[in-house]
Amino acid sequence: MFEKNLVDRLVDIAPVARLGQKDERGLVQTLPLVFVRVGNALWSPIDGKPKKSTRLNRLVWVDMHPDVCVLIDHYEDDWAQLWWLKLYGQAAVFRRSHSEWEQAINLLGQKYRQYEETPMLTGEPTMIRIELGLWKSWAAGGESAVWDWLERE
Repeated sequence: MFEKNLVDRLVDIAPVARLGQKDERGLVQTLPLVFVRVGNALWSPIDGKPKKSTRLNRLVWVDMHPDVCVLIDHYEDDWAQLWWLKLYGQAAVFRRSHSEWEQAINLLGQKYRQYEETPMLTGEPTMIRIELGLWKSWAAGGESAVWDWLERE
C-alpha cells in the first residue's frame, strides 16, 4: 500500500478521477470527477459544464448512500508502469456552508484553467465534499516506480 505522502501527491496532481457510488437501487455507478484536496477531503464542484438535468443523480445518491470510492489510475502501453489508487470516504453535499469552501474554490481555479471559460459554479453554488478514510493501492512496478513516474511528470 502506498505511503500517505505518495497518496497525497497523486491526489494533488491527478486531473480526473472516477467517483463510484450507489444509486437509488443500490447499483454501483461511476462518473468522472474533477476535484481538489483540502486537508483530508476532496472537493468537487457542480460546475457549468452541460448537464442532462438540473436535478443531478450524483447529489441524490450522496444523500442516500454517502459511502463512496474514488479511483485514480495510470495506464501506459508498458504494463510495468500501471498503478491505481482507490480512496474510500464519506460524501456530503455543501452549498457554501463549510469552512473549507473558499480554499476549495481557490484551488479548483488554480488546478483547472478551464474555469476561466466555464463557470465553476452555476445555479445554487454546490459542491460535493468527500472526507477521506481508507485507501488501497497497487503498482505493477511497486511504489518506487510510481515515484519515478512522478519525477517524469
